[in-house]
Amino acid sequence: MADQEQAVLKKLRVEPGEKIRLRDRNPRDKSLFGDEQETKAATAALAKDIDTLQDRLYAEGSRALLVILQGTDTSGKDGTIRSVFNATGPLGVSVHAFGPPSRLELEHDYLWRVHAAAPRRGTIGIFNRSHYEDVLIGKVHKLAPEKVVEQRYDQINAFEKMLAENGTTILKFMLHISKDEQKERLQERLDDPAKHWKFNPGDLEDREHWDDYQDAYEIMLNRCSTKWAPWHIIPADRKWVRNAAIATIVKATLEEMDPQYPEVSWKPGDFKIE
Repeated sequence: MADQEQAVLKKLRVEPGEKIRLRDRNPRDKSLFGDEQETKAATAALAKDIDTLQDRLYAEGSRALLVILQGTDTSGKDGTIRSVFNATGPLGVSVHAFGPPSRLELEHDYLWRVHAAAPRRGTIGIFNRSHYEDVLIGKVHKLAPEKVVEQRYDQINAFEKMLAENGTTILKFMLHISKDEQKERLQERLDDPAKHWKFNPGDLEDREHWDDYQDAYEIMLNRCSTKWAPWHIIPADRKWVRNAAIATIVKATLEEMDPQYPEVSWKPGDFKIE
């Protein structure tokens, strides 16, 4: 693993049992990267590397990679997907955005819909929000009793361990932005008619619970960063830093997985195409 990749992983990964205080993490931190334009070019190159590795993963067809993107409103989940996976062939990538559960989903346990969306072997699956909504929104807005929410941390860890033991490598990214940055991004959505569709008045209600959400994220990070499914806290005020950090980690993880093209039982020289 290259020195740059090791530095990014060491600084951003939450080690199992590590006590996290988000106020100690600078969402504008750019110390891991150099010039902005050079970093953007490097990120584009990483996106192409991810495409090459994903092609091998698809051909191998025996394992999967699950990328979980979790963050407050405007933290950049959609932008991350566009920038990091823009060069990746759509055949081997799936994106699932989790919204409020449907009536059918509410008739099952909260992980039922999540398991159904897990990536099949040979593919990269991306969760735009995830099952962690059930310990974030559920906790802040008291949508479930405290005892029930408390049980979910261990249940989620067990669920992710089951996925990992059955061939799914899991990467989890918490997109960490500041309250001031969120204010600017929400205002942009109000000011630009082309972004009006992105604005949800309900986002302002959640913003009133900013501190409660920060507390809920800290508990999530402390309780659910495991050896088999680690969390990474991504400084996300600067979009180019966010994209570079996640692309670096995804590429390094795929290289560590080292998927291989399968060997065929025939010899190419035995065939002649007329």
